[in-house]
Amino acid sequence: MAEDKNSFEGDLRENGANLRKGWTTGACAAAAATSAYGALLTGRFNDPVSIRLPRGQTPSFALHDSKLDGGTAMAAIEKDAGDDPDVTHGAIVRAELRRQGTQGEITFKAGPGVGTVTRPGLPLAVGEPAINPGPRAIITDNIRKIGGDGLEITICIDNGEALAAHTWNPRLGIVGGLSVLGTTGIVIPYSCSAWIASIRQGVDVARAGGITHVAAATGSTSEDAAAKLLGLPETALIDMGDFAGGLLKYVRDNPIPKVTIAGGFGKLSKLADGHLDLHSKRSQVNPGFLAALAADAGADADLQRAIEAADSAGRILEIVRDAKFPLVDAVAARARQVALDQLAGAGEAEVLIFDRAGALAGRAP
Repeated sequence: MAEDKNSFEGDLRENGANLRKGWTTGACAAAAATSAYGALLTGRFNDPVSIRLPRGQTPSFALHDSKLDGGTAMAAIEKDAGDDPDVTHGAIVRAELRRQGTQGEITFKAGPGVGTVTRPGLPLAVGEPAINPGPRAIITDNIRKIGGDGLEITICIDNGEALAAHTWNPRLGIVGGLSVLGTTGIVIPYSCSAWIASIRQGVDVARAGGITHVAAATGSTSEDAAAKLLGLPETALIDMGDFAGGLLKYVRDNPIPKVTIAGGFGKLSKLADGHLDLHSKRSQVNPGFLAALAADAGADADLQRAIEAADSAGRILEIVRDAKFPLVDAVAARARQVALDQLAGAGEAEVLIFDRAGALAGRAP
């Protein structure tokens, strides 16, 4: 089993959740590179190969593949993301090493399946391989524990270009494959750290590109509808998912003049109620709150009772549409105020609420 194949001494399960942690692409690349460098030095690949991570863990990885050909060594690791629904779980991460003339210098190249940066705003310069600073440091630190040769390290990920189509990379201007990520080397199941990091990178790329208005959407229907309504380029669109708070707090610290929040009635009614995490496990639509909001907007007692008795956001939407009552606009206005409070003066906010068909149902201002 993968749990036994790539492991370290210690508990890999999240407390109380029985979820197994995994390894980032950066940790896998570091293990592959360390084994390959050992083969350049001794003619033998360490299998399994152990590395040290920034927080002191010392995992061991079994090799999936290896090859020594004169002055070039290649080792490969199969990524185990644990119980996280990671698109790169099971991907084969390869490191190919060869000595270069400059003593002690390590340079990185993108091989097949690893992307190249084409837009400013990321933590790497345009033209650099999409191997983030954290993984570069993990690779370099482990290599330097065993030798001081100048090395060219090429990282490859089997089928990486196809996998990258399911990530943010095309939108961020990373072309040709995946990014090699992971500052700690460990994947925490369902921490959504990669999603939060992608939101931040999306904001950074927009800022670097001079974008003054971004639209952050909870899903593809609202994103497509907002893009069509506002006429924004792809680089201005942020897939924030349920992480409204994460998006707004990052924009507060990294301002963009205008932020549009787009989503469905249910999720944005939760934002209006003060929830910044819109996932169904962490916040719920509150009919009592919506009934009180309707009362503030002038709803009669019968309509208030009907809203409060409703069993879903969809049913509430039907009730107020039948009554021709502007509750959706009231929800948008309250959600906008929550967004403005989070931005704390760092920019303007707009809220768009769409129905399931992508039609505009409410807007503020």
